[in-house]
Amino acid sequence: MKPETLAIHAGNLYKISTKDVTPPINLSTTFLRDEDGGYSGGHMYSRVSNPNRSALEKALSELEKGAEACAFSSGNTAGMAVFQALKPGSHIIAPDDMYWGFKKQLQTIFKDILEIDFIDLTNLENIAQFIKKNTVLIWVETPSNPLLKITDLAGVSKIAKENNLILACDSTFASPCLQNPIDFGADIVMHSSTKYIGGHSDVLGGVLITAEKNEFWDKIRNIQQVGGAVPSPFDCFLLVRSIKTLAYRMRGHCANGMALALHLEKHPAIEAVYYPGLTTHPQYDIAKKQMTGFGGMLSILVKGGSDEARKVVNKVKLFAQATSLGGVESLIEHRASVEGPDTKTPQNLIRISVGLEHIDDLIADLNQALAG
Repeated sequence: MKPETLAIHAGNLYKISTKDVTPPINLSTTFLRDEDGGYSGGHMYSRVSNPNRSALEKALSELEKGAEACAFSSGNTAGMAVFQALKPGSHIIAPDDMYWGFKKQLQTIFKDILEIDFIDLTNLENIAQFIKKNTVLIWVETPSNPLLKITDLAGVSKIAKENNLILACDSTFASPCLQNPIDFGADIVMHSSTKYIGGHSDVLGGVLITAEKNEFWDKIRNIQQVGGAVPSPFDCFLLVRSIKTLAYRMRGHCANGMALALHLEKHPAIEAVYYPGLTTHPQYDIAKKQMTGFGGMLSILVKGGSDEARKVVNKVKLFAQATSLGGVESLIEHRASVEGPDTKTPQNLIRISVGLEHIDDLIADLNQALAG
């Protein structure tokens, strides 16, 4: 089935007496045992599994063409489960342009547990020199946050397989409707479901999808169930509900993102536009090969420095100055000030999450904000 059809039907697990068309919310924290001690209803305790979470995991595993999914209470806990599943002393290769929350995790929580190198993964020839005897995982983020770098998934997968390494891909900026990393050799796909999957800035969540069930995946599932950082039934219900419109929302985000990027590329107040759908993007050909659309995320460099960038984000009227992305409303922020004093993000960079408002209104708002 096509993504539009899967999104609507994959999460409908319910075949019960009330014959619900839409899965109901199941708030029970515990489930009845049979006379022999078994659980014929399929669930024992809500931390371990829940009908709403099963529906969410089934929908996302099918959309990402994986074998199974694990849902978590946030994107950060989803990514952290991968790092927790590694043995102490393991070496990770990670991108130099990476979501700051994960980078902060690796630099603080896992500082004395794992060994990490942050490198430019857009240069495949650069990877081999960083592979060590204790290297276990390559973590890819494509498109990256906030510079929208594109990593060649098939190319990195070839290197990973030649060296018996796990390849995990944060595909949050793409969503399952624009990119399926498993098709290009990824072993694990990660999403912050708070973003495009949720799509309405009202639910927190994260998910991991595996290409195959194996020993490493069993460790991740154990971390989910025993560690207990799982989404509530209501959160799962909201995410399944949002997934049903994901493919159609992504079409709007892609159309608006491309139109805004093309407009800003010609704007006299803009130094550079980072958007993988532009033919001027250095990895445009790779993006076109592994993505079916380029999303609604873009970053711009305003001519000047931090002060000039902050003036723009303070002058917009339709764009909400707020962290996060992927919602129906457009968001804008001065990214370096979010990431803190040790950030490598340019001080004149503004990150934009293009929503589903009319593109003419969005362009007019940015034009007046950039007018000085």
